[in-house]
Amino acid sequence: MTHFPSVPLTAGPAEHPFVFQTAFNTGSAEILDTVYEPDAVFVRRDGVRVSGAERRAANGGILALGQPIKVTPRQVHVSGDLALLIVDWVIEGHLAATATDVARRGEDGLWRYVIDNPFGLGAP
Repeated sequence: MTHFPSVPLTAGPAEHPFVFQTAFNTGSAEILDTVYEPDAVFVRRDGVRVSGAERRAANGGILALGQPIKVTPRQVHVSGDLALLIVDWVIEGHLAATATDVARRGEDGLWRYVIDNPFGLGAP
């Protein structure tokens, strides 16, 4: 059994994009998947919504670029245990977009993505 190092989640919704960045920059799809709720949805660039193994595969395709991501949160709106995150991100020389994401605070007080729409309105 392979043990993957973990990336600590956050109790602050405004910090969650940076947790994503740290997890992404490990290069591990397994570590990256820890920033999501188990049934979270990822919206691919073609607009198709996927979850579970398909979500990990979609993120794996972006991870395969082999370059770090840099995030810049633009807006964070919180209502109770839900947060809308508008986040600019760039993988230098490859991709850049503005994500529209929804995160939820779990029973453990930590935030995880419920909907990850990395291409925001740029997706068809």
